[in-house]
Amino acid sequence: MTLRKILTGAVVLALLPLAAMAADISGTWAASFESQVGVQTYTYTFVVKGAAVTGTFKSANGEGAIAEGKLEGDSLTFVENMNYQGQDLKITYSGTVVSADEIKFKRDVGGMGGEEFTAKRAK
Repeated sequence: MTLRKILTGAVVLALLPLAAMAADISGTWAASFESQVGVQTYTYTFVVKGAAVTGTFKSANGEGAIAEGKLEGDSLTFVENMNYQGQDLKITYSGTVVSADEIKFKRDVGGMGGEEFTAKRAK
């Protein structure tokens, strides 16, 4: 029984670095989804340095810098600050990196709910 615990512990320790590695999401991603104001089409460009994520977003409603970006393992969070029809709006994103080419997102628009959608790496 003791040998089994030692071997199990060794395997877990060997796999920890793999679990801690963040996926490489650097580059351009595209998404299109239905929202309260119609279909939204976005382009996101992510720059990853360690756990910090910066970059830009662009849609028909505006463009700007990604704020408060963080990538921990396969979990991505960031904020889109934009001005929509004269009002400042904070859109909070939380996502899961599914593969090298797909991120599943949930976004909250100003605390009033939002959408779920999938972004795909632009080719």
